[in-house]
Amino acid sequence: MGQGNCPTTLQQRLAIWERAEQGESDVAIAAALQLSRMTVRKWRRRAQSQGRNGLGSQMGRPKSGPLGQSAPEVRQAVRQLRSERPGWGPITLRLELAEDWRFQGHKLPSRSRLAAFLKGAGLIRRYTRRSELVQPAPQEPAAPHDEWEMDAQGVRQVVGVGRVTVINVGDPYSHLRVGSSACLAKSKADTADYQLALRRAFLRFGLPARLSLDHDSAFFDNTSGSPFPSLLHLWLLALGVEVRFIPEAQPTEHGFIERTHQVMDRQAMAGQEFASPPLLQPSLERRLDFLNGRYPSRTLGGQPPLQAHPAASHSGRAYRLEQEAELLALQRVYDYLAQNRWFRQVTVMGQFTLGGYRYGLGKAWANQQVEIGFDAQTQEFVCRSEDGQRTQRLPAKGLAKPDLMGELDMAQFPNYQYAFPWTTEACRQNLLHEEGAGTTL
Repeated sequence: MGQGNCPTTLQQRLAIWERAEQGESDVAIAAALQLSRMTVRKWRRRAQSQGRNGLGSQMGRPKSGPLGQSAPEVRQAVRQLRSERPGWGPITLRLELAEDWRFQGHKLPSRSRLAAFLKGAGLIRRYTRRSELVQPAPQEPAAPHDEWEMDAQGVRQVVGVGRVTVINVGDPYSHLRVGSSACLAKSKADTADYQLALRRAFLRFGLPARLSLDHDSAFFDNTSGSPFPSLLHLWLLALGVEVRFIPEAQPTEHGFIERTHQVMDRQAMAGQEFASPPLLQPSLERRLDFLNGRYPSRTLGGQPPLQAHPAASHSGRAYRLEQEAELLALQRVYDYLAQNRWFRQVTVMGQFTLGGYRYGLGKAWANQQVEIGFDAQTQEFVCRSEDGQRTQRLPAKGLAKPDLMGELDMAQFPNYQYAFPWTTEACRQNLLHEEGAGTTL
């Protein structure tokens, strides 16, 4: 019997095809032509699938790729397993193939050949290139309002209020608690809640130089190795407030705001009952005034923050609701984006998502990872192909002032009166307006 790796002539391959067409078995053909059964089976199958054209000589690795010398059933099984279990790698796939009764006694492809086959077939899990957002280096505050800290306390139940999440904002240098906002009927604060809390703090104490945040999903795109700045981040940059993210493994950097959670809980909510949900916020405000103006701090030599640091009464950078659109400088956002780059996987339809918006590059870009930069002059994203040979520009979305300002209504700021019966939305609107205009209860 001949060997399976012996070269065959066109005449032999034609004879295999003709005999197979006449119904002869692989064993009979192999015996008649002095070839191995595997050789006969290979050329018979190729002739059946490709016809006469499939009988041409192919030197070197078969065109079917790294598993070209494996039986078609093996390739099909690998594709099926990978499709059903996309998390399985080449080692797992090989072990599963070895358990399949169809391949008992067959030589299975190596791990490296399986890996090469998966890559060639487009079945690999694409590696997402990482990039970090540009941010200011950490530095110790040297004066009040150099850097604020902001965070939301975990949800809790308050009698007469129900579920509530409290957002606290503080100045660790002066120990001033600059804001405490109740998010009613919520288990998790969202972007609008954080903007509301910050606007109220800005109205009282002015704009800080910098704000430090953790990696909460409202602040940071923590699902991507190449994060795009959040709406809150871009809004703060436009206002001229730098944003710094504390290291994920170092929550102690936010020690002041974590202590503030405990203090505000004890001062305003522990053991308290409220006749209606809107009454919680005034309670928080009264305790803020007490802590900032009257409560002696051991860290400050027994003085309250505003007595120990009179300059903490205002940062000197004024903010008004009706002037927010004028305060937003979009060029700050453009210049910041130009310092960063992002990587995104393009779908089979030639699309990718950045900053919550979908962009289309066309099917010519499908199934590849693109590098994305930003042109501050034209406000366009500049997309570069994997090989670096092609670029395409796309107008940026979501960077206009109304996009950044969210729910703020710039049309008018009248004296605001609570709507009854009480609703969460009515309370939110009141909180938004009461610091910027007179309030009637």
